[in-house]
Amino acid sequence: MTDRRALLVGSALAAALVACASSAAAQTISSAPDEGAAQESTDTEITVTGTRIQQPGLISNSPITAVDSAEIRLQGATNIENVLNRLPQITPDANENVSNGSDGTARINLRNLGSNRNLILVDGQRLLPMQATDVNFLPSFLVERVDVVTGGASAVYGSDAISGVVNFILRKDLNGVLADVQYGFSNHHNDDQARRSLVTASGYQNALSSPIDGQRFDANIAVGKSFADGRGNVMAYFGYREVQPITQSNRDVSACALDPAQNNTVFTCGGSSNNEFGLFQPLTGPNAGTAFNNTRDGARTWVPYNSSFRYNYAPLVYFQRNDKRYTAGAFARFEADPAAEFYASFMFMDDRTNSQVAPSALFQGSTYTINCDNPLLGQQQGQLLCGGAYGTAASQNLFIGYRPVAAPARPRRDDLRHTDFRVTGGVRGEIAPGIRYDLNGLFSRVLFNENYQNDIDPVRANRGLQVVNVGGVPTCKSVVDGTDKNCVPLNVFQYAGLSAESLDYIYSPTFTRGMDKETVLSGTISADLTNYGVKSPWADQGVGAVFGVEHRRESLVFHADALARQKGTLESRGAFNVTEYFTEIRVPVFENRPFAEELTLTGGYRFSKYSTRDDGISTYKGEIAWAPIRDIRFRAGYNRAIRGPNISELFAAQGLGNISAQDPCSGATPAATAAQCAATGVSAAQYGTIIACPSEVCVAQGGGNPALRPEQADTYTAGVVLSPGFLKRFSLSIDYFDIKVRDYISSIPASLTISQCIATGDPFFCSLFHRDPRNGVLFGEQGYVVSTTQNTGSLKTSGIDVGANYAFDTGIGGFSASFVGTWLKELRNEPLPGLGSYDCAGLFGPTCGQPSPKWRHQARLSWSDTTDIASVSLNWRYIGGTKLTNNTDDPFLTGPTYVLNARLPAYSYFDLAFTAKVQGGITFRAGVNNLLDKDPPAIAQGLLYSFGNGNTYPGTYDVAGRTFFIGINAEF
Repeated sequence: MTDRRALLVGSALAAALVACASSAAAQTISSAPDEGAAQESTDTEITVTGTRIQQPGLISNSPITAVDSAEIRLQGATNIENVLNRLPQITPDANENVSNGSDGTARINLRNLGSNRNLILVDGQRLLPMQATDVNFLPSFLVERVDVVTGGASAVYGSDAISGVVNFILRKDLNGVLADVQYGFSNHHNDDQARRSLVTASGYQNALSSPIDGQRFDANIAVGKSFADGRGNVMAYFGYREVQPITQSNRDVSACALDPAQNNTVFTCGGSSNNEFGLFQPLTGPNAGTAFNNTRDGARTWVPYNSSFRYNYAPLVYFQRNDKRYTAGAFARFEADPAAEFYASFMFMDDRTNSQVAPSALFQGSTYTINCDNPLLGQQQGQLLCGGAYGTAASQNLFIGYRPVAAPARPRRDDLRHTDFRVTGGVRGEIAPGIRYDLNGLFSRVLFNENYQNDIDPVRANRGLQVVNVGGVPTCKSVVDGTDKNCVPLNVFQYAGLSAESLDYIYSPTFTRGMDKETVLSGTISADLTNYGVKSPWADQGVGAVFGVEHRRESLVFHADALARQKGTLESRGAFNVTEYFTEIRVPVFENRPFAEELTLTGGYRFSKYSTRDDGISTYKGEIAWAPIRDIRFRAGYNRAIRGPNISELFAAQGLGNISAQDPCSGATPAATAAQCAATGVSAAQYGTIIACPSEVCVAQGGGNPALRPEQADTYTAGVVLSPGFLKRFSLSIDYFDIKVRDYISSIPASLTISQCIATGDPFFCSLFHRDPRNGVLFGEQGYVVSTTQNTGSLKTSGIDVGANYAFDTGIGGFSASFVGTWLKELRNEPLPGLGSYDCAGLFGPTCGQPSPKWRHQARLSWSDTTDIASVSLNWRYIGGTKLTNNTDDPFLTGPTYVLNARLPAYSYFDLAFTAKVQGGITFRAGVNNLLDKDPPAIAQGLLYSFGNGNTYPGTYDVAGRTFFIGINAEF
């Protein structure tokens, strides 16, 4: 009874309800049934994540961490990725806290090897096209359990399962009604006096003292009906989720963009030189190379530019994007005969989210032209720009950094919409005792629409700057000559000089549209040969085997409108298919023998033939499990895995895009020497005059490569599981993992290219610079670092996972506790073969990106009362400290030394949840995450890479403050 009570309230410390020895083989985050069970087919036969073999009582030899529905509800999670990102094996990836540059998806990054190197499954089948996997698609209220399998699994599931597999097991057999509703919000007490004083001193607006924002509403319902004496079931569901945004203006840590000052020892409020008053740097004429700024008083006068004019772009940026999502779907099955059970599913999602950043600008980097007789040009401005040619029809070229921010100017918004559906169907059954088959198909489609709003069109802006006097009325030259009758003159020569008509003219939305499709046809035969006598003489259970074939096709079409193409977004299309043959075999060698309670060998093989290659590729695995006694079980495995390049990596057209980087050759006193800068393409005349990348945002050239080879990975795992008989309901698992990926598909990070060329002068890295020939910058239309896709070097990670679970009863109720932690030994990257490598374990910053602590863990302690009514649960999340890459002595990672952010301290977060049965099948829940309202670490802008936002890493650290939730779950 106590086991059942703990299961129902879900208050047990993740995985504390491991009531049988078999479940001890998994690290669990909440109550989980037999380890790795993906779906039950009979009372005694289950399918296990990590293998396709079906046998009674089967236990996976692969290390598995399981998260169940109780844990999801205890966290108050409406975004399933937030639950998984708490696991120490997973590094936050694309999520709701990414604004600038977001594609609107939520992805999972297992072992920090990249979200494209783990395979996402639903009930053992691929979720969506690998190119567009988005876990927003999943109805979280129907997730019964999530199995996270460490290490390569390509022999079982095919390409992409390099770092492991994440398998979502959904509830699909409802007989009645299930409803779930939840509301939540965030609240943070802004009392960081150091940040507030800094913002005040800079003349900016401080965050509100105690904002309430980020409201969430999630409502879901499912209806199901069994028929034909339980041989059939039909079920349908519908869900709606709405999330309100959080702006950076509402948190102390993000109220202004933080830059380092005084030799990187203190923070200062930085910003963008593309400011609201207007920066002008002539490229020709008497003052070529000199930067001027409009005065603050609105007069049409220039003064020398200085950093006090910089614009604080932070306040309007979203810390948490708004979101509106609809999900719907249906599941059906019918067993016409034990040899023929028909099944099908349909899942649909329409998700719309917006990212928001600061208002657009006439950005530096684009070359603009102003005629010297422009009537909007002030006299002093005209003389500085044109000299003696002022008032004539002559023209001058210049960089402009003018950002309209006063009304009616508007922030830039990226409207991102995904409309996805997934259809599966098949037939399965037992055609002879122990012989089962499964024939199935899957089709999924992802439709992506993007509308980027309120961005300034530089072509129209250039027309609006070329103005003449026509009868006393400033008029665009393009109106006079008829090339653009709609042109409106732009008065950029004074603060807030642009009219509503001017803004309407230069604001030009861009539209892009992409469609990914995936088709999978699969067939398997699984055999339990126990009844046929095919077994070891020392074992009771027979050999288990599976044979199968699978064909998969993926395609992508991506369109961009003319303006998007003009701004560097290029169209692409492509497709590939792969046919695969696979097999697995499991041989119990010893069972119930002295010093061999169990000794089992497992092997697997898959042959893959890609349409993009002439030859085939083999993947394989070997595993062993040995239990000398019931209380202890050893396991070890080896997997060879592959990842074929996805469509974008193969076929994406090459184009330019923004990246976070610093140009060490910029400024009046560059950080690099003249000789070092010469290796990057800086001329002697340019040295000391190059403009820094605005807001430390440079440009890189990216794109696909049809000649890419598949990645290959070798994974080694070894572990032990303890479940002592003298300590009931206790388990401890310790597993070592070692994963190495060769020929990994990537682009060489621009920050690495820059640092290596400067530090070593290596011709390979230095050849990747393409500086603007006019002025040497690394931004704009002609300045960039080459960063196209290619097979590069290797990735390697290793470490140890620890999981512990314990549950016991007392006179005052039941207690349960769980713990799951990961020690990261290494996270090594070799950019190119033979070049050397760098280790990011325990580091953050340029090249390594977001923090990779050497130790992370999550622990939950729960209590449930003796009446099976109420429970209370406390969760502890720990994130180890990390050091800044710049301050290491690794030549790949060294950079300017920072006293600021030299080390990010360890962080502990505590979450509290309460559940209570109201009546019947109705359960009430409430909770607060980040109970102590802990601030995230403040990090300088130049040190934020890969999902950094708002002066911190919001995927790693809580940025919203306390988050409260209240919900109700009803089943009847």
